[in-house]
Amino acid sequence: MNKAFIFAVFALGLAGCAGDSAYREGERLLAQGQTEAGLQQLEQAVVENPGNVQFRTAYIQARDVQIARLFAQADAALLEGRYGEAAGLYRAILELHPQNARAQSSLATIEIRNQDLALVRQAGTDLQKGEVEAARSKLRTVLAREPGQAEAQALMKQVEDKSGKTQGAEFPKLAAAFRRPVTMQFRDAAVRTIFDALSRQSGLNFVFDKDVRTDSRLTIFATDTPISDILDMLLKTGQLAKKVLNDNTLLIYPATPVKLKEYQDLVVKSFFLGNTEAKQMVNLVRSMTKTRDVYIDEKLNLMIVRDTPEAVRLVEKLVAVADRPEPEVMLEVEIMEVKRTRLQELGVQWPSKFTVLTPGLGDTLTLDNLQNITSADIGVSPNPVLNLRKVSGDASLLANPRIRVKNKEKARVHIGDKLPVITSNVTSTGVTSESVSYIDVGLKVDVEPQVFLDGEVGMKVGLEVSNVVNQVRTDNGTLVYQLGSRNATTVLRLKDGETGVLAGLIADEDRSGASKVPGLGDLPLIGRLFSNNLDDLTKTEIVLMITPRIIRNIDRPDLVDGEFFGGTESVASDQALQLRSSQGLPGLPPVPSRPGLRPGTSTEAPQSPAESGGPMELAPEPLPDPGLGGVEPPAAPAQ
Repeated sequence: MNKAFIFAVFALGLAGCAGDSAYREGERLLAQGQTEAGLQQLEQAVVENPGNVQFRTAYIQARDVQIARLFAQADAALLEGRYGEAAGLYRAILELHPQNARAQSSLATIEIRNQDLALVRQAGTDLQKGEVEAARSKLRTVLAREPGQAEAQALMKQVEDKSGKTQGAEFPKLAAAFRRPVTMQFRDAAVRTIFDALSRQSGLNFVFDKDVRTDSRLTIFATDTPISDILDMLLKTGQLAKKVLNDNTLLIYPATPVKLKEYQDLVVKSFFLGNTEAKQMVNLVRSMTKTRDVYIDEKLNLMIVRDTPEAVRLVEKLVAVADRPEPEVMLEVEIMEVKRTRLQELGVQWPSKFTVLTPGLGDTLTLDNLQNITSADIGVSPNPVLNLRKVSGDASLLANPRIRVKNKEKARVHIGDKLPVITSNVTSTGVTSESVSYIDVGLKVDVEPQVFLDGEVGMKVGLEVSNVVNQVRTDNGTLVYQLGSRNATTVLRLKDGETGVLAGLIADEDRSGASKVPGLGDLPLIGRLFSNNLDDLTKTEIVLMITPRIIRNIDRPDLVDGEFFGGTESVASDQALQLRSSQGLPGLPPVPSRPGLRPGTSTEAPQSPAESGGPMELAPEPLPDPGLGGVEPPAAPAQ
């Protein structure tokens, strides 16, 4: 038993020596700048001696210093777009601290950004191939996760310029068919006739609701116009609406409130706002799009919209324009207070009172006492004093605060003290209670900046200088303060980096006083021996210098981005009803072949002119084959 105990003690001693050796080696390596090797030695010391608080504390402190250094390098690399380097640094942090939530979140952010970059590259390739809707879908995914992605924003501008309308974006073949140009000439023709001819030429199927009046008459003349524009014009003039069913089938129904509620698709879109408050954004959305189904979460600054796809796309554009960071400005304020004091007191202060002293304590002075008065019975007050005093003092107060403030937000600087003010309250029962409040004394500067687009900063500046002039004690013993104050308020506009000076707040006090012996003090020359003269000169000057430096100005959108179509009074949409030319339309598909119909030839309607109301012509232009393939035509348009 004794041998086992001795062996255990010996083993513990060896372990302690090993831990001490690793600890000392780790401290030495850290002092030499070999951080990683030093951390390994300290970690080994902790493993060998888990209960040693000194070893554990030294290891944690050194590890935290190393993690902070790695975070600084990783954040800088992430900000500059060096994602590979940043990811390596964040992984190094996780090796030191596997549960570090910030490093894990940063790695997830890098992964998302890499995915977004890949999507942006794919969108650029799709745009070059003419697959505009595929590019749009990828870019919308990127911008939904990262609204400030510059490459995605630039490509989205190109997509908007090339594509115009976005009907059928979720069905690529249908979107291609919509872009096919045709020439139509119908005068007072039946709806069934027009859609039958459009179906035979485009390869699209049309399913009609039972309430659609297919015998109603429409007139349209369009030359070399995309099918999407012709279809929209027919639907609008015929008070109809459409619903996309698949790649080549559309449902046509009356545009009545009942049918719209039954057929019209609604989408739900979530907007995580980065700069604008959700309650402000919802007011903008409701006033611009008349959207009723909007929910906001103020904690997450989240807005959820439920509306038609056209209205949601309009909301996306409104959010992109309005959700921008506020301007910020750095105010460099320099306050100088110079105070000069000159005090001189020369002369003799003679007694001003003579008092007859009573013979004994409590005795009353009588006329008999006055007859026997002597110099020993007369007292003087105050005692004679020879004053030879000259005081000179210079004091300066310098404050140089730097304040970063948002646009149209107030910033305040106070340099001084808070003086207590006691207020007494007496109740009807005679109970007295006291409350203490505080007032600011010293230098106070209030600034409210406004950043303008031209790089200038307007500011409302208020300066107040206050000090305690006197202390007064009331009858009940409460101490109150008499304050002196100087105020200046101005509005100025400075350029970025320009310094504005507010000066001239000067207080110049020159006080002279003399205490003289009547008659003797007024004599020339020797009168100075019978007087006491006091000269007090105090001069204070306040100078305020303020320099604005714009940290971030308004990110104003381009003219094209700031102006877009907003729909009609009754319908919110981001696309206008128009008939466009086929010139410049991207990615046009080939015209599908039809039995008995050759591309580029005119076709007459199967109905007679009396039934159709006039001649009908569909003349598609010969188009290059982009490799999309034709759409197999239906046997007949469904009804």
